[in-house]
Amino acid sequence: MANIKSAKKRILVNRTKAERNKAIKSGVKTSIKKVNEAITANDKEAAKAALLAATSTIDKAASKGVYHKNTASRKVSRLAQAVNKMA
Repeated sequence: MANIKSAKKRILVNRTKAERNKAIKSGVKTSIKKVNEAITANDKEAAKAALLAATSTIDKAASKGVYHKNTASRKVSRLAQAVNKMA
């Protein structure tokens, strides 16, 4: 355990930020899962709506620094491609 005051603060701050990032990443995963479920159910309208919500969630995560912008872009691109491939 740290003895220096600033080191103790860093531990607390890092823990808080890690919890925040974990919550945001979990939300992104949930929104991606909803898109994939709509795709497997072959419901194009639901997939498009879920894609819109997922894109928003992913972009917000990228703007907050949880994901790198290229990672966020790749996730959105793959989801959009999957939705567009639906018959």
